[in-house]
Amino acid sequence: MKGIPELTNSGWIGTVRASGCTGGMGWTQVRAACFTAAALLVAGSLHAQITVPKYQGVQAPTPQRPELPRPQPTNPDGIVVEFPIARVNDQIIDNSDYERSLEQLHQEAQQSGMSATELDDRRKDLLRDLIDQQLLISRGKELDINTDAEVVRQMDEIRKKYHFDSMEALEKAVRESGTSFEDFKAKIKNDLTTQQVIRDEVSRKLGLTERDAQAYYNAHKQDFTQPEQVRLSEILVPTPDDASDAVVAQAQAKAADIEARLKAGAKFEDLAKENSGGPNADSGGDLGQFKRGQLGSALLEDPTFALQAGQWTPPIRTRQGFIILKVTEHTQAGVPPYSAIQDQVQEAMYGAAMQPAIRTYLTGLREKAFIDIAPGYSDSGASAKETKPVFATASQPAVKKNVAKKARLKHQRAVFAAADAQAKANAKKAAATNDVASGKKPKKIHREKIRFGQMPQNSLPETPEETVAGEQGPGTASSAEAAAQDAANAAADQTLALNDEAQAAAPTKKTRFADKQPEIAAAKAQEKASKLKQRTQMVAPALDTEEKATQDTQASALGLNGDTATKKKKKKDKNAPKERMQQAAPAPPAPKPDETPVPPRSVRENGEPAVAPAPSSTPAPANPQ
Repeated sequence: MKGIPELTNSGWIGTVRASGCTGGMGWTQVRAACFTAAALLVAGSLHAQITVPKYQGVQAPTPQRPELPRPQPTNPDGIVVEFPIARVNDQIIDNSDYERSLEQLHQEAQQSGMSATELDDRRKDLLRDLIDQQLLISRGKELDINTDAEVVRQMDEIRKKYHFDSMEALEKAVRESGTSFEDFKAKIKNDLTTQQVIRDEVSRKLGLTERDAQAYYNAHKQDFTQPEQVRLSEILVPTPDDASDAVVAQAQAKAADIEARLKAGAKFEDLAKENSGGPNADSGGDLGQFKRGQLGSALLEDPTFALQAGQWTPPIRTRQGFIILKVTEHTQAGVPPYSAIQDQVQEAMYGAAMQPAIRTYLTGLREKAFIDIAPGYSDSGASAKETKPVFATASQPAVKKNVAKKARLKHQRAVFAAADAQAKANAKKAAATNDVASGKKPKKIHREKIRFGQMPQNSLPETPEETVAGEQGPGTASSAEAAAQDAANAAADQTLALNDEAQAAAPTKKTRFADKQPEIAAAKAQEKASKLKQRTQMVAPALDTEEKATQDTQASALGLNGDTATKKKKKKDKNAPKERMQQAAPAPPAPKPDETPVPPRSVRENGEPAVAPAPSSTPAPANPQ
């Protein structure tokens, strides 16, 4: 319908942004409010409870999503669905996490009208942001940060803000929106953990003060230049799209009645809560800040920008119904004073100082962590000092030197034992053959116990070769030569057999230490005799006259108490009666000392010198002779 204005999408986004993260709040409150909005953005719209405004403009085109590099499947006809993109310490960032963050980025770009260049830059830093978050979460675990109570409080604030009766209703709305409630809580917990790590490890070390904020404002005044803008509140009397004239007239009458009540002194916020059909009726119809050109129509913009703070417009006909707009704040173009934008200045100052500080801190965390990126992906925040993990297969441990030496010696002993046993077996075999050839009765061979997998040590004697009489071959010797050779072989074999029997019959004795005692004693006696002979052969040189005199002087007595050389100690008489202390006469008692006179009281109190006592008239006892 011509002449009926409509609020554009950019105006609605500006309203949400202004009402969610600004409005007289400090830095901490701004962060908390923005965090709540981010948590809701992750969870998506909570079904029908989070109402999207009816007046939506033209939607921005959906950005094209790039195809992610995938590993080659094992099956030629298959496709890899889930695969890791990055490994951060003991955690994995897979393609699902990356695609979920990419989808959220595209939604944000579509809603905020982000440019293609800005979207491309954000997409390049997407994996970096995921790695940063994982590093901060790991650091939070190292610092034992517990945010369970804060998660419950944040979820309760979300429940109250969107008017859910209970936490179960919030969980149901989150699940109906297509998001897992566990992922929703995990997102809130991870964001709280990262915020606390940044606050404890980075923000508190900056030490920014109010004086720094004032200096930042003076140095960046041009950055805070604001165009003319107004803060609006609305009272909307809605009408259907196909409303009849009677319905439109009824809505117009209701809007006129509301205007009359405003003129009578009623509060705009109270009337908005009672009569407004807009999405912000519960907050008094507050729409936030609007600049020129954001309302989308001169029919709404010209009347509102002509008003002062506290004034309102008459009912204006729109496609949604009749709307009454009140100007709660009117900011003129230019640089506002510091007191008016103190929170905005602090936010900008912290942002300018925090961004390089956080990047430096995260680079340090990267250098201490193990990060592995899949082929086809890149980390825009990577450091050259990062430690790359090394993946190697298991290998056999190196054989110790002593073990190898023992194995080699054992093998050598086994070879020698086998050779000795084979030589003995060959000798016995030859002896048995000679006995058969000479007509002797062969020795009885005991049945050998043969173990599975082992060769027998004693083999059965072979049958002698028979030669037909008179049969001579080209290589056959005469019978005389053969007989002589057989006799020589028999004699040699008999000698070997006798030696073997003698060696076997000889008893083998073990060498004991007691058997060596006589030899050891003889060796010690011989060594002692040789040393004594050497000492007797060593004669000291004769002393001259001077050395002899010196030796006599040193050997003589000192003579301190007389002639000590001739003085003898007096010997006691063994036959003399013994004296005991109990039988001795008691010693006379010692005389009692004179008593010390006590000075008078006046002397004791006043400290006067005491008079020396008079000498005693009692004569001293005479010394007994």
